[in-house]
Amino acid sequence: MRSVPSIIHLDMDAFFAAVEQASKPSLRGKPVIVGGLGGRGVVSTASYEARRFGVHSAMPMAQARRLCPNAAFLTGRFEAYRANSEIVMSLLRERSPLVEPLSLDEAFVDLEAGPYGPALAAATPAEGAQLVLALAEDLRADIVERTGLTASVGAAASKLMAKIASEQAKPDGLVLIEPGSEKSVLAPMPVRALPGIGPATEQALRRAGLTSVADLAEAGFEELVGLLGKAHGAGVFQMAIGWDERPVVPDRDAKSVSVEDTFEVDLADRDRILREIDHLAARCVRRLRAAGRSGRTVVLKVRRFDFSTLTRSETLGGPTDEPEVIAATARRLAMQVDTTGGVRLLGVGVTQLADYTQEDLFAQLEREEKGEADGEGEGEGEDGTEEAEAVPGEPAVRRWWPGQDVTHREFGPGWVQGSGVGRVTVRFETPYSERPGRVRTFAVDDEELAASGALPLRPPAGEG
Repeated sequence: MRSVPSIIHLDMDAFFAAVEQASKPSLRGKPVIVGGLGGRGVVSTASYEARRFGVHSAMPMAQARRLCPNAAFLTGRFEAYRANSEIVMSLLRERSPLVEPLSLDEAFVDLEAGPYGPALAAATPAEGAQLVLALAEDLRADIVERTGLTASVGAAASKLMAKIASEQAKPDGLVLIEPGSEKSVLAPMPVRALPGIGPATEQALRRAGLTSVADLAEAGFEELVGLLGKAHGAGVFQMAIGWDERPVVPDRDAKSVSVEDTFEVDLADRDRILREIDHLAARCVRRLRAAGRSGRTVVLKVRRFDFSTLTRSETLGGPTDEPEVIAATARRLAMQVDTTGGVRLLGVGVTQLADYTQEDLFAQLEREEKGEADGEGEGEGEDGTEEAEAVPGEPAVRRWWPGQDVTHREFGPGWVQGSGVGRVTVRFETPYSERPGRVRTFAVDDEELAASGALPLRPPAGEG
């Protein structure tokens, strides 16, 4: 292992919630919870203000509302998150070509492969540690300057220890673990501090009297293999003694693109299920195209009323990003699944991704069969807002989501605070507003109000 702590792990602080607070001056310093807002939704990210009330990621949204009823509950804005993630990742790549993204807000970086590699190689361990600290502080400052967001950074001689260091650094901090101190740092930690040890493994270890990382190291290789199996036991033992030689693997490519929805009430009507699949396919295609990708295999996920989960897939003749093809394929897959009793979750995904689309006649045929020019049924409006299910003889009503970016012809850009009973409430402010903006209420079908794209958190160069 390395003698210089030249691997860093960067983790943005409460990333989704932090982006929302930076975008909306009225929410700064207040509890913000991002996630699915339906009765079965879950928390994606909670701001640190909300975490003080016990709210955390993956918690049912209904429970989060009970714990922190005065928080701002917002739906996700992945366009904004992705844009800011790209800024952060570009700053990392300025430090090294070896950047391993783990998610939109988290990555490993090998500084030895970057422009400071020769200096780190020539430095003594103490000099190398000081240089790494300086580079990490400069990185954190650049992120604040470019986005206004904060990041926690851990530096160590391995990926395992860098990850543990960044956890210790949260929020908005920097921790360096000196090479050679791994075992002493790990020893007092609970076994759950090690990656890959979940509740089931923790219980198995607890039954054997092993509750700390020091207990694992003392138990030794043979006992852990006997308890957990050869592969898992060997891995846990290596982590317990701080041994990790995994390299930083640059630009781990996404293997799939998918979307899914959990419904407040189980869906029993086959036609409604197929309509939901059409919506999911359209959303999946938008993500696919945003990533500049296409895919060859369409996957349908169905979770039934009894929580049993089924997946079905079909591989096409070539990669596609055509919504008609993906929707029609997902519909065919749905006909293979028994939905008697109801469906609580549906998902549509695409795998075997490619950087190109193979043009074929299937998309044209699907388009002609669907007759999309007739404008029947429900769907997404041209301005990006969703339309509620149409009632025969009545116009569709647009739906607005808390946190959504909008713009008004007279009042300019803002975001949706809430909607209901035919009205939508909008707060007009931007990331650059000096104070919280004014709140106004409109009819949900007000023609002067439209969905809009996310504004950057910092004004473009030359605009103040």
